[in-house]
Amino acid sequence: MRRNQVLAKTLKANVRTSQPPRSIRPSGRHVLSLIGHTPLISLSRIEHDVPGVRLLAKAEWFNPGGSVKDRAAASIVADAESRGLRGSGKVLLDATSGNTGIAYAMIGRSLGLRVTLCVPKNANPQVLGILRAYGAEVILTDPLQGSDGAIQEARRLAQAHPETFVYLDQYNNPANWKAHYQTTAMEIWEQTKGTVTHFVAGLGTTGTFTGTSRRLKELNPAIRVIAVQPDAPLHGLEGLKHLDSALVPGIYDPTLPDETLFISTEEAYQAVHQLLDQEGLLVGPSSGAALAASLRLAKELAASHVPGVLVMVFPDSGARYVAEGLLASPGDRSFSRW
Repeated sequence: MRRNQVLAKTLKANVRTSQPPRSIRPSGRHVLSLIGHTPLISLSRIEHDVPGVRLLAKAEWFNPGGSVKDRAAASIVADAESRGLRGSGKVLLDATSGNTGIAYAMIGRSLGLRVTLCVPKNANPQVLGILRAYGAEVILTDPLQGSDGAIQEARRLAQAHPETFVYLDQYNNPANWKAHYQTTAMEIWEQTKGTVTHFVAGLGTTGTFTGTSRRLKELNPAIRVIAVQPDAPLHGLEGLKHLDSALVPGIYDPTLPDETLFISTEEAYQAVHQLLDQEGLLVGPSSGAALAASLRLAKELAASHVPGVLVMVFPDSGARYVAEGLLASPGDRSFSRW
């Protein structure tokens, strides 16, 4: 009885002070320590159509900012801090079409750093709302110039106001691809126990593909790495670049891909619906493009009776795209924003 009374008294005191007793103080982690170590999801039902081939997806929406871009943004900001950003009073500046901006804004708010982002005016409205909720300054750029226009505006601001901004330049910053060299590739290697045979990822800033492919090739030169691009300059695959018609990121190594597959917007959206229907996964259009490309490869392997373990990157979930008609039937879908 006495022990119960003592415990009750202790708990009552802790309610008043909002402090748990030392013996049962819960442990916790800083939000930025949650970046990475995302799960590898087996697409077991879709695999039925490609016997002998495993289809595995890196579910990057499990990062705290909701996308694969948390990895690169954290690496880029850490690199800037190592070069004297902290305490300088300068503002983080970069161009983004969405997810990297959210990652920057989240990291900036968490670390007490100001963030200014150049974003195409036709960017996903939900993304713009999230950026502003995190407190980032958003500068809208010409929608007809897409991400290239945002890059040009960020460069102009950085050159005009060097005393104000630290230009992070995700498209040319080696800290971008190094994030994936150090984390994403090693996670895939460990999660597949070294059995991965193919790696598939879309090209945007190209950091995910470049860093992961470079490390996987070092671990096993026989691994084939496949880059995915939109099949036309005007497309609806947010976050991906048609490199022949865009500013090519300085971090991209064109000698890395064993193959580049070009995916149409419609193919990608059909794959998004396939994932929802068969696997119960709601993903973004760039994830749909990765699956569409992976299925092309998987069908070739299955037809030749060659086994394989295909790992693809799913950069984000589809939650932010629902309002734009991602889940509309194919006949009702519109890509007018692009």
